[in-house]
Amino acid sequence: MPEILFEYIRQGVYVKVTAIEPETRIEASVVVPASLSQEQMQLQALQKLNYILRKKAEE
Repeated sequence: MPEILFEYIRQGVYVKVTAIEPETRIEASVVVPASLSQEQMQLQALQKLNYILRKKAEE
């Protein structure tokens, strides 16, 4: 994965973080506490994106 884009949408005490892989246009979203660091938020979204990409590769 050469590049991953992240989008953040704050909703009260939570943040919806979306990780997008631009080549395949596959995305994964997680909702995390706003108290997490940006790095921690990105890590959780990236882990979910990697999970989805692995599942797609198995199909």
